[in-house]
This record gives sequence, structure tokens and C-alpha cells, in this order.
Amino acid sequence: MTNMNSDHGRHVTRIADRETFATPQGRVCLLDLFGAKCDLIMIHNMGASCPNCTLWADGYNGIYHHLIDRAAFVVSSPDPPDVQQAFARSRGWRFPMVSHMGTTFAADMGYRSERGAWLPGISVFRMDGSGILRVSDTPCDIGDDFCAVWHLFDLIPESSTGWRPRISY
Repeated sequence: MTNMNSDHGRHVTRIADRETFATPQGRVCLLDLFGAKCDLIMIHNMGASCPNCTLWADGYNGIYHHLIDRAAFVVSSPDPPDVQQAFARSRGWRFPMVSHMGTTFAADMGYRSERGAWLPGISVFRMDGSGILRVSDTPCDIGDDFCAVWHLFDLIPESSTGWRPRISY
């Protein structure tokens, strides 16, 4: 990775396309995830055991067809592809998933804690004539703007006080 500053003062990072991810169809490289788009939104998901990541992904599923009109979209997690696919089927998820299991990719992107736990977040990559750039990224957290549930609960007098997502209800 090479760090650069863009004209807009954003922190831009050049990403080598040596990273590969596991899918049910075999290994794919980062470049493959763009398809015909020049932008890629990658969700860094902690996996099937995380209720918060499941809540976020449930929401992305609802807007997936809008997202892919503008950019490629993929959810990445440390779960192996068979676990990802079974969990996605159980949730009705339509978006593609890749596994970064056995790679340093999520850690390289800043989504691994000092204690070794996975962290949730979003990276946006752009493919240009000179390669792949990470043009923005942000962590995800309870109450953030990437999950409408929190904002709807904010309209209830007690807000989301004491409520936490579960894998199933």
C-alpha cells in the first residue's frame, strides 16, 4: 500500500492487486470484484456470529439493487465461503460475499483490533489507469448512519436504550 493525498485533502491509499479472496467458485483477486464498474464498495463484516454485522447486512440487502447501479458491492468476512453462503441463504441476502480468511487484507485495511478481533467497516476502492486506490473508509458502530434501525428507534421516547440486535428473534 502507498499513501497519497488527493486534491480534496482526502487520504488515498494505493492497493496492490495481489490480494485474493475465497469464493464458492474459487479464488478471486480484488480487481475481479469491480466487474464492469470503476468503484467498489466493500463491507468489512465480522462474520455470521456477529449480530451487529448481521443487522447491517440485512439493511444492505434491501438497498443492494440501488447500490450496484452505481458501484460494485461485496461483503467480506473471515468466514469460509460455505459458512457465508449458508448464512446468506438463511437471511435471504442477494449480494456477493468473499472470504478474507487466511489473508492479511482486513488487517491491512485497519479492520483488526490490537487484540486480534475483527472490526466492522466500509472501504471504497476506485480503479483507475494506474491501479486500485482506496479512496475512503469508515468504521461501523452501533447507532451509525449505515443502519436505519437506530434512527427509527431514535423516534421512540426511550430510543434504543437496552436494545441490541440478535441473529434471530
